[in-house]
Amino acid sequence: MKLGDWNIDKTWTLFLDRDGVINKRLPGEYVQNIQQFEFIHGVPEAIQLLSSVFKTLVVVTNQQGIGKGLMSEDELQCIHNHMINKLAEFNGRIDKIYYSPYLESSHHISRKPAIGMGLMARRDFKDLKFSKSVMVGDSFSDMIFGKRLKMRTVFIGDPECAKQNALIIDFVFPDLLTFANSIKLNSPKA
Repeated sequence: MKLGDWNIDKTWTLFLDRDGVINKRLPGEYVQNIQQFEFIHGVPEAIQLLSSVFKTLVVVTNQQGIGKGLMSEDELQCIHNHMINKLAEFNGRIDKIYYSPYLESSHHISRKPAIGMGLMARRDFKDLKFSKSVMVGDSFSDMIFGKRLKMRTVFIGDPECAKQNALIIDFVFPDLLTFANSIKLNSPKA
């Protein structure tokens, strides 16, 4: 299978994980404020490219730092507003951000790999079809989330790690910009 076989056009939806895909992950910690939020190299340009290809771009992110009392929902909203404003400076957009504040041990329906955030997105975007959606993430829970909803999946990270879970990963890219350039190259011309 090749990326071009997906025939992605302006009817498709892109689901993005946040930490490790859009911004640098803080190993063993949580991004708790704007000062700790740092885009991964090339992400603003990637989002700008992806905004021109996909009809809808949504972020789905587990944020158990809230459940652990390390940050508030207002603080998370400030981080997300900052992210959206910075992306807009590059003519990129995120149409909606969904987050799960619950602890991993809660097994809450909204926490990936459960499908709650996907169902919320479908409720909010009436023409969203999971069969015309791509989930991009850097964890296997992201890939399981995407496959449970019958999406295409893209793993951001080491191809060797991805080999262990080849059944739930359609493509592997080292970063979001490489994926965006490949999508742009393989999308129908406007």
